[in-house]
Amino acid sequence: MRSVFVTGTDTGAGKTLASAALLHALRARGLRAVGMKPVASGCERTAAGWRNADALALQAASDPRPDYADLNPYALPEPLAPELAARAAGVEVALDPILAAFARLQAKADAVVVEGVGGWAAPLSATLDQRDLVRALRLPVVLVVGMRLGCLNHARLTADAIAADGCGLAGWIASEIDPGMACREENLALLAARLPAPCLGRLPHVHEPDPAALAAHFILP
Repeated sequence: MRSVFVTGTDTGAGKTLASAALLHALRARGLRAVGMKPVASGCERTAAGWRNADALALQAASDPRPDYADLNPYALPEPLAPELAARAAGVEVALDPILAAFARLQAKADAVVVEGVGGWAAPLSATLDQRDLVRALRLPVVLVVGMRLGCLNHARLTADAIAADGCGLAGWIASEIDPGMACREENLALLAARLPAPCLGRLPHVHEPDPAALAAHFILP
């Protein structure tokens, strides 16, 4: 397990927590592991510039600590879909700045965990989809499955879309975002039987999650 692209079954599936925990798991193996959030909307203005909470969480979980500009090349203020947030900011998300930033991160690390935005099919611009970014980065995909009603459908559709787009699914992570989910164990068994990749970990629902502590829940190849 080295560099990967992390996507989710939908917004709110738990991608950031899973990505941060994965960074800690890779670091526990003695690897230099850094995070990346190429495009982030809903940023806040700080003295250092626009900052996104998810990107900052990845930065905090990284070692070595990457420059924010490389970790999050497109920090968009409005809390909207990326294409709309970029339009509101008067910019257009393009591949070249992301690829250049990724190359700089990769040069300093053994593994780069790249977190996508929203679900797999969320567009980045009028001419750029996340599948285009994954192809350009040549990364395997890790799917974070938000464990809630409907996750079987969402997970299978996403896995099919990843394959149809010519990208490889390296594994999936069960993110227990709904503590009251009925038949959780049965749903996990159905997912394991139907998704064409291994389960890399199961992240339990906790009130104040600690990515470093959750790293112990991964089973990495």
